[in-house]
Amino acid sequence: MSSGPSHLRAGREAEATALAHLRQHGLQLLAQNWRCRGGELDLVMLDSDTVVFAEVRYRQHRQWGGALESIDPRKRDRLILAAQHFLHEQPRWAEQPCRFDVIAIEGNDPARPGLNWVKHAFDSD
Repeated sequence: MSSGPSHLRAGREAEATALAHLRQHGLQLLAQNWRCRGGELDLVMLDSDTVVFAEVRYRQHRQWGGALESIDPRKRDRLILAAQHFLHEQPRWAEQPCRFDVIAIEGNDPARPGLNWVKHAFDSD
């Protein structure tokens, strides 16, 4: 029994891999696949006192650019807007320091990926 198209399944597996990786490094999950009108946040984590908005990008092949290169200015703007909505709806986190990380996963096997965790991948200015 299939759980959906293979690209969606691979994306879910990549997100689960990223979540496990971040947890292994001591981060705590605050929200997963948090949606608002302007976008979605893949993972919202807590790293000590810092709220981390982690975008998970999976690419099986590099032919159209790697996972990290897939975060263009429009995507960054949507992530920043979604993060602002999250902080507005979750005011207990609004005064904490925040950062945007990208977990870029590449390869044919999401269960054994090449994982690159980029902390402070971009700013919200």
